[in-house]
Amino acid sequence: MRALSELTEREVLALAIANEEEDSRIYASFSETCRAEYPASAKIFDEMAEEERGHRSSLFNLYRERFGEQLPPIRREDVRGFPKRRNLWWEKEVPAEKLRAEAALMEQTAANFYDSAATQVLDTRVRELFLHLAEVERGHEKKAEDLVGEHLTDNAKGVEAAANHRRFVLTYVQPGLAGLIDGSVSTLAPLFAAAFATKNNFETFLIGFAASVGAGISMGITEAMSDDGKISGRGSPWIRGTVCGVMTTVGGLGHTLPFLIPNSWPNAFWLATSIAAIIVAVELVAIAWVRTKYMETPFIRSIIQVVVGGALVLAVGILIGSS
Repeated sequence: MRALSELTEREVLALAIANEEEDSRIYASFSETCRAEYPASAKIFDEMAEEERGHRSSLFNLYRERFGEQLPPIRREDVRGFPKRRNLWWEKEVPAEKLRAEAALMEQTAANFYDSAATQVLDTRVRELFLHLAEVERGHEKKAEDLVGEHLTDNAKGVEAAANHRRFVLTYVQPGLAGLIDGSVSTLAPLFAAAFATKNNFETFLIGFAASVGAGISMGITEAMSDDGKISGRGSPWIRGTVCGVMTTVGGLGHTLPFLIPNSWPNAFWLATSIAAIIVAVELVAIAWVRTKYMETPFIRSIIQVVVGGALVLAVGILIGSS
């Protein structure tokens, strides 16, 4: 690979043309990605893409006057040190705010790069060309800021914030809450059944650990396979499955870890069981709080629901283990 300073003026101008063309396609893909949920941001990216196409046309007219029609097939990937673009356009679900930040970074890094390159070359014509391109990129950045002010009104920001909140709840909160409920509640029966049947902390821990990890794997796979997110808009199945699986395991391990207390300790079994019961209460309150904050379920109603459910499962485990 050659550095930018090693390219001829013709190659640099061709590279700038290719850069503008690629960036216009990137902005167009950003617009397509967020058009359904973030229409205001889609308009911003549409106009930025149009700006890039206009600059590409101006650069090509200059190139045609000096070098003719034939463009050398040079790309930014062929030039050492040229700023690369992250492939966010491959991601199907990216918040509009992240796309706007990426667009600003694209423009700023390109301008900084041309500024830096202009100080490293001796050829006056190449230096002037670099400085010109830097100003062009700064113009893009200023235009992007103007477009944000024009299209992203307070109402549009509210719509986008609501869409972001909905996506966060569907992709992270719901799967995580389902996992936390399953891990905290479903593992109570086998854990406390083993505890009262064996009166052995370590054996109880092994059973609780196996139940927690097994439930985490099962819930993660179930969540990932239940919905690909395309129709429901619930997001990537891999993300949801991972969140659900991890939270299921965490929910089960919370009240399992106290049974690592050595059996040699005085009243080790009752100490571990008491701590586990306290942790279960904390888990149930946390579940109720999450339901209230994100699902708009009244806190008292949520507490009653989760406590009654958890108490029933706990009672079943104790009765079975004591029989």
